[in-house]
Amino acid sequence: MKKIFGISFGGVEHKILNLVIFTVIIVSSVFSVIAYVHNRRLQELVAKSNREQKESITRLSSETIDNIVRNGTASNTALYAYIVDDAFHDVKNQVAMLGKYAQNLLSHPGDFKGKDVQLPAKSSNGEISIQLIPTKGMDISGQEVQQKISLIGSMDDMMTTLYGFEMVSSCFVALPEGALILADDDPAGKYDENGELCDFVLTSRPWYDGAVDSDDVYFSDISIDTFSGSVTVVCAVPVFVNGKLAAICGVDVFLNDMNAFIQSSKQESGFLCMVNGDGHVIFAPEGQDIFVPKTEEEAEGITKSNNENLATFVKDALQEKTGIREIRVDNRIYYMMGAPMKTVGWAMVSVVEKDVALRASTMMEDSYNKISESIAKEYNDSLKSAKRMQIILFVCTLLLLTALTVLIGKRIVNPLNGITKRIAELKETKEQFVMKDEFRTGDEIEILAESFADISARTALYIEEVKRITGERERMEAELSMATTIQASQVPHLFPAFPDRKDFDIYATMTPAKQVGGDFYDFFLLDDDHIALVMADVSGKGVPAALFMMVSKILIRNRLQSGDTPSQALANVNTQLLEGNDTAMFVTVWLAVLEISTGKGVAANAGHEHPVICRNNGTYELVEYRHSPAVATFEGINFRQHDFRLYPGDRIFVYTDGVPEATNDVDELFGTDRMLEALNKKPDGNPMEVIENVQAGINEFVNGAEQFDDITMLSFQYIGPEKS
Repeated sequence: MKKIFGISFGGVEHKILNLVIFTVIIVSSVFSVIAYVHNRRLQELVAKSNREQKESITRLSSETIDNIVRNGTASNTALYAYIVDDAFHDVKNQVAMLGKYAQNLLSHPGDFKGKDVQLPAKSSNGEISIQLIPTKGMDISGQEVQQKISLIGSMDDMMTTLYGFEMVSSCFVALPEGALILADDDPAGKYDENGELCDFVLTSRPWYDGAVDSDDVYFSDISIDTFSGSVTVVCAVPVFVNGKLAAICGVDVFLNDMNAFIQSSKQESGFLCMVNGDGHVIFAPEGQDIFVPKTEEEAEGITKSNNENLATFVKDALQEKTGIREIRVDNRIYYMMGAPMKTVGWAMVSVVEKDVALRASTMMEDSYNKISESIAKEYNDSLKSAKRMQIILFVCTLLLLTALTVLIGKRIVNPLNGITKRIAELKETKEQFVMKDEFRTGDEIEILAESFADISARTALYIEEVKRITGERERMEAELSMATTIQASQVPHLFPAFPDRKDFDIYATMTPAKQVGGDFYDFFLLDDDHIALVMADVSGKGVPAALFMMVSKILIRNRLQSGDTPSQALANVNTQLLEGNDTAMFVTVWLAVLEISTGKGVAANAGHEHPVICRNNGTYELVEYRHSPAVATFEGINFRQHDFRLYPGDRIFVYTDGVPEATNDVDELFGTDRMLEALNKKPDGNPMEVIENVQAGINEFVNGAEQFDDITMLSFQYIGPEKS
């Protein structure tokens, strides 16, 4: 290497200088050539583009807006129709289920215990209740009629549950003998201003005759509700026993919200409306004269309109999605699209005025002309300035980088040479790299030297630390393995759990996400006729969660065995766990006590997952209701409890959140829908088969993905004393 003007030619310093100068020259040259060619080409393209765009702007903008209107209208109309139809379909399924249940009761009256049904009580206003409304002039005092009323009364849980569904305003069962059994929260509304029960003749109602004639689930025409005065439609199904009409089951569906939605759909360019199967407009926004709601007495349906295109469009919309059609009405052209709601035989229609929709096209053309002229001027001015600036920046950058390269090269090369020499001396020995003053450059080189010194000092310590950590890890793994064994032994794990009991069957599993988890289950006999079922999930994971789990399990069992009800047991355990709970851990609990001889039970849910129930010969369904807070969250909680009843062949499935929150490799959750699908693969299976089906469904879904939460399940089958 030779030094000229302090620069070591042939060394790293010279190479850095050459690299910088060469890079600047090449980059600048290439940039200049590309910029020149690009600017020339860009000028030509801009001129050509302006000519072509100006010629086609109207056509393109019109087509674009036309497509936007078509696609947006089609998708929105189909979506709205699907949403409304899906809501009616849900109502239809619930009414069908209500009818099947009533048919089963009335076909086998001796197999079921009835329940008393009272006249509407004004004092119970605001509370959901089952009420008896007799038809004036019809005698319902006979023993056979009273028996039917009593049997329908035993459907109170199902009827009040249906009343709680969205859209449903009341749930009822009408008997041809003249009795209406109704579930709602407005008993006071059943009385007139004189305090007398309203005169309500069942057999004269349109929905009554319509349901009988249809012999299936039937949706009535829109009417005004007798008791509330709201816009409503009745969904009803006839119940026949031995070929004879025994009852009409149904619900009232209020349509006030649906009407409000249609009214709010009106915009400058269009609106939505609904048409029934006869072509009459049911709902349409005010202020437009195309689709005007009129009764049959006022006008014929649109399907009989003199406008053949409009009539054909409505007929087609009642059968299938029509796609966008251009229809002329009163010398104006409209985009129209319809989609059927087959459950009720209606159609959703979307209307957009074509001229209003395409109004933006003209505005876009004018705006384009102004913007194009302004941009062309700015571009030419900027191009001239950029050429001058490019030359100045190139010269200044080259000079500045050359000077900086010389200065920086010396600061980099000299310390690096010293570090390299020192490392070469130490590579054959076990000595440590020691920091020297010549390496203290105040930049990355000093950091590099300090890193070498630190690494050299730490290497020996690291080797010793690895040995120590390895031994400690082996000891901890042994302790965790023992803790897992202890935890598993704390829950019932021998099955069959009660081999001498034939009136019920039970099975449960627990799979921790770590070696030690926080989930637990428990079941035990309080006496020969009462069994306690527990499913719980402790916050957190690992050994702390396992310890909290064992304490919670012992406390819950002790409180139940001491005679507490489920709500009392949770309240007492809540108080005990809050004492000294510095870690702020808590536990969600589902707890039930079942009287085996009768199937009557009491349950309490402290922030846990919804249980799942399967009635005999039915399918598994979620039982959703309002929960209490989790145990050990705060003091003085009054835990809710509720009664339930199991019949021979019924099944209960409870679980922790590890089941619906099991995640596959694309972060999808298993969810309750897939869980119910797995349960219903064999709903009549024994408890072990039920849990194996759910576990198989989870394994297939996650497909080997890592388990992040404990998975705990318990299945209980009530056989009953008669079957046993």
